[in-house]
Amino acid sequence: MAAGSGSLKDATAIVGIGQTPFARQLPEDERTLACRAVLAALDDAGIAPGEVDALASYTMEETDEVELAKACGFGDLTFFSKVGFGGGGSCATVAHLATAVAAGQASVGVAWRSRKRGSGPRPWTNTTVQLPTPAQWTRPYGLLRPVDEIAMLARRYLHEYGATRDHLFNVALACRNRANQNPAAIMYDRPLTREMYMTSRWVSEPLCLFDNCLETDGALACVVVSAERARDCRRKPVYVHSAAQSLPAQHHGMVNYWNDDPLTGPAWTAARHLWKHSDLAPEDVDVAQIYDAFTPLVLLSLEGYGFCGRGEGGAFTEGGALETGGLLPVNTGGGGLSEAYVHGFNLINEGVKQLRGTSTAQVPGASVCLVTAGEGVPTSALLLRS
Repeated sequence: MAAGSGSLKDATAIVGIGQTPFARQLPEDERTLACRAVLAALDDAGIAPGEVDALASYTMEETDEVELAKACGFGDLTFFSKVGFGGGGSCATVAHLATAVAAGQASVGVAWRSRKRGSGPRPWTNTTVQLPTPAQWTRPYGLLRPVDEIAMLARRYLHEYGATRDHLFNVALACRNRANQNPAAIMYDRPLTREMYMTSRWVSEPLCLFDNCLETDGALACVVVSAERARDCRRKPVYVHSAAQSLPAQHHGMVNYWNDDPLTGPAWTAARHLWKHSDLAPEDVDVAQIYDAFTPLVLLSLEGYGFCGRGEGGAFTEGGALETGGLLPVNTGGGGLSEAYVHGFNLINEGVKQLRGTSTAQVPGASVCLVTAGEGVPTSALLLRS
């Protein structure tokens, strides 16, 4: 479909990706990191900064459009947006740009995320915003951090469906194994064993140290243009086949306990929209980059996006299903658990690498990749194809 046709399906493509190194502590400030990632993505695409006319990022992004546009030398901007809800906004940044380009509102869009989470403060330590309305019903009762909220969902999931910590370990191990193949990953040279996992300290029971994502400094970016323009860019285009955002009715943060069923979270709503506007189905997906701030989110997402039945997420992970060569290789760069945690943007870039054929853990012949944003919060997803 040509830009301006009114259809999003394959109308746009990601043509450039860029990233900084990842580390627990980097010396540069967030704006500098953002500029480096954005300029690297534009160089990857072979597009001059002056051609950029659209931007999208997260509401939690500290580097604003004005700073980035001046520092990088962009042209006149005709579209810019920010998406809320932290990691739930990752895929939506690309979706917003794809929509703008497909509608003719822009021609070259850049999405980015820059964070100093490894060396910076934790959001929940800001005492001036400790009790927004939803948090009044959770934080006074001990659910202080995201991990505490997800731990409650995880406990219910384990109880209702008979899943075990071995199933959570399968997720952590698959991500760590892929990170061990990725020189850019923070956990590149640090293998994980079952004994290490089972004897590690609790962070919020039943979630242990290795069920939690990394704390990372770093930045990433990607470039979105029309499918027509993509044919003339430097790199093989990766098409945005379908995209979705979701905020389910009566949703309540990560705990989701106003819903009839807290374990059918935003992924289920996003999936219905994603597949409705796609020519593809879950069985067509060759590789998936599933948001993994915490291991239980992968089980919930496997079910929500239709790779297995309700309550079958734990069993789906058995027999190396998430590993290279398994039923559904996941998080092939290491994900948030073992590559870097930059609010899920590294999952987008890894999806592009898979469909270019340049991943450090390449799935042979991969042509369709699902990328998801944070489950448990208002979320988003992309279905990418080569």
